[in-house]
Amino acid sequence: MSLLSKLRCITVDVTGTLIAYKGELGDYYCMAAKSVGLPCPDYKRMHEGFKLAYTEMAKKYPCFGHAAKLPTVVWWKTCVRNSFIKAGYDYDEETFEKIFRRIYASFGSSAPYSVFPDSQPFLRWARGEGLLVGLVSNAEYRYQDVILPALGLEQGSEWDFGVFSGLEGVEKPDPRIYKIALERAGKIAPEATLHIGDSMRKDYLPAKSVGMQAVLLDRFKTPDAVEWKKSGATVLPDLAAVQEFLTSGNKLTC
Repeated sequence: MSLLSKLRCITVDVTGTLIAYKGELGDYYCMAAKSVGLPCPDYKRMHEGFKLAYTEMAKKYPCFGHAAKLPTVVWWKTCVRNSFIKAGYDYDEETFEKIFRRIYASFGSSAPYSVFPDSQPFLRWARGEGLLVGLVSNAEYRYQDVILPALGLEQGSEWDFGVFSGLEGVEKPDPRIYKIALERAGKIAPEATLHIGDSMRKDYLPAKSVGMQAVLLDRFKTPDAVEWKKSGATVLPDLAAVQEFLTSGNKLTC
């Protein structure tokens, strides 16, 4: 008997599993600076500045400011401004406003993202097999409302429901986000649900902790995958391999 016959729902991580970033962060910050006649910021400094600023904002105002009722645009404006400052660029307010508008618009569109070739076929296949398909992502509302539809991953054709941290106020690796997914699926039994993601800490472990089944994707041949397999996780290279696995007689490792 295949694993597929035992499932009623599949939940899927988004970034790194269904879609990926195109290019470097610096590319988009460079284009924004050039649009107001300024030279490109240094890529390395900008990348490090962003990492620090994002980490600080995520700690101070988790889930993109959900609990503090901070508008998403304000959360990102603070994060981007601090990114520039930490990288050594302190623009005047008018200049920064123009740069920020360009950056915010870019990352609210499909431009910085690409869809893995097997994503849409897999999601459609799963729904065609009668499975509910949910997305579970640490992302803000624009993923659901703008970005994913613009990339051809639409609710109703590729997925049935979404659980996005910026809308729920709970983020991975908190197991509660997976409990929300199960409730949204219609209180399907955890053991009849499979979660697919690319992070042991954010996807595999919390999903398993609420009783769901789980597999990890290793699209980029990360060194961590060796330890994942040693720990007993089922690790597969892509979604095409997941589809094959589900229809075979193979069993998930625990």
